[in-house]
Amino acid sequence: MRTEAIPYDVRGVTYVGYLALPEGDGTHAGVLIGHEGTGLGPQVKERAHQLAQLGYVAFAADYVGGGEVLPDLASMSAKLGTLRDPDVLRELARAGLAVLAKRPEVDPTRVAAIGYCFGGAFVLELARDGADVACTVGFHASLKTRNPDDASNIKGKVLVCTGADDPIVTAEERAAFEQEMRAARVDWRHEIYGNAVHGFANPLADSLGNPAVKYHEPSHRRSWRSMLALFEETIGGPSAVR
Repeated sequence: MRTEAIPYDVRGVTYVGYLALPEGDGTHAGVLIGHEGTGLGPQVKERAHQLAQLGYVAFAADYVGGGEVLPDLASMSAKLGTLRDPDVLRELARAGLAVLAKRPEVDPTRVAAIGYCFGGAFVLELARDGADVACTVGFHASLKTRNPDDASNIKGKVLVCTGADDPIVTAEERAAFEQEMRAARVDWRHEIYGNAVHGFANPLADSLGNPAVKYHEPSHRRSWRSMLALFEETIGGPSAVR
């Protein structure tokens, strides 16, 4: 496996994504990753490594800037406050997707997008913008959008995975998202995990000291399996990604 830091510019700001390449020649299916709100830290890089080991080209896009990891929740909240405009978020997501799709190692007809927490909103807005992604997966993702009618632009399949006891992604938010998907006739599924709150797929979540954000290994494992099953349907599973 090889890794690279990839700088790219959006609106005059330099962003630095993280690319993980699998072994082997030829082209591979690609996976765009949206990181948690804290930035492009070790956890998202480990996910890129895991995907590359399965044979995918994985690119963790940067929406904070400079590949920075934010030091605390206050910094994170301030930064995310600047990204509530879906047009800005979509432009950042499009830029990250372009970096991945233009790589010579990637088959641009077989690309997925996955995201965690606010990174889930990042990839869902990309899908609502009509991007050519075969599937979109959100883990404990923010499901709100200012433009629910744009779900009609979604081209691929959608999977979102949510903790049943998540106080951040509320039951009302989940219901609104499901209605959005139904109205647009998207091929979608929503998995709800019992005994799980926000951040269940992040092994580092407990370090935040916030009871609303907690790692839950069974839900992490089950949601990862569901993602791989969707990959099998859309971009090819680990045994057939080249």
